[in-house]
Amino acid sequence: MNKLAEHLKTLKNSGEKALIPFITAGDPNLAVTEKLMFVLAENGADVIELGVPFSDPLADGPVLQLAAKRALASGTTPESILTMVARFCEKSDTPVVLLVYYNQVYRRGVESFCREAGQAGVTGLVVPDLPLEEAAILDAAAERAGIINICFLAPTTSDERLKQTCKKARGFIYCVTVTGVTGKQTAMDPQLAAMLDQARKYTDIPLALGFRISDPRQARVAAKYGDCVIVGSALVEKIAGAEGDAKYARAGSFVCSLKEAMKEGSNHEFH
Repeated sequence: MNKLAEHLKTLKNSGEKALIPFITAGDPNLAVTEKLMFVLAENGADVIELGVPFSDPLADGPVLQLAAKRALASGTTPESILTMVARFCEKSDTPVVLLVYYNQVYRRGVESFCREAGQAGVTGLVVPDLPLEEAAILDAAAERAGIINICFLAPTTSDERLKQTCKKARGFIYCVTVTGVTGKQTAMDPQLAAMLDQARKYTDIPLALGFRISDPRQARVAAKYGDCVIVGSALVEKIAGAEGDAKYARAGSFVCSLKEAMKEGSNHEFH
């Protein structure tokens, strides 16, 4: 079984909620990213989502757009990211998932990209700009490489599309908590709980809540709804706001606080 799917299944069966922190690879450079990945793993990250910087990140808000810009300016490429991931995976069992825009996969060649990602140790791909109906080629190439193309659901997803998504999903389903781009949020979409309940009728795949979850309180509530919690912009912003080695301490402390909050659970809604 794929390492990502196996790890999340084990956590779910034990009743533990998974924390998936996101950082942009190469922000501010790959040496920092590599060290940050170990810090995240040591402080409660169950899976690490690593963003491949792109010049036109349509699903990302201002914080992640700036992170991608800094990463590209430092010379970060998909090839250099995979080399770094391979080093990380030699020393850590924490599954690594890449968030990558489809143009980057297509330009490299779908088969080649998936094969090289799998060889580096990548366990899954999150491709936010590839619709379900157009994902067959990537799905097949990813499966041959031993990795998973992650499916998405959103509060606006129709019932029929939800059924199709749940039927084909593996690893986890990325459940977008709001309509819009990544960033911070002050309220949870009231349709979210209904969407999650509906999805659970058709699949037992872990449901991961992402987009605009930015502090321990929100992570605690998200863990009450879903099986996994994805936190990106808030973490990236905290890292960017620190200098030198303070980046690692700040990242580790924040991730630890998120994981602890998720263990507590909550019956309160977002306000």
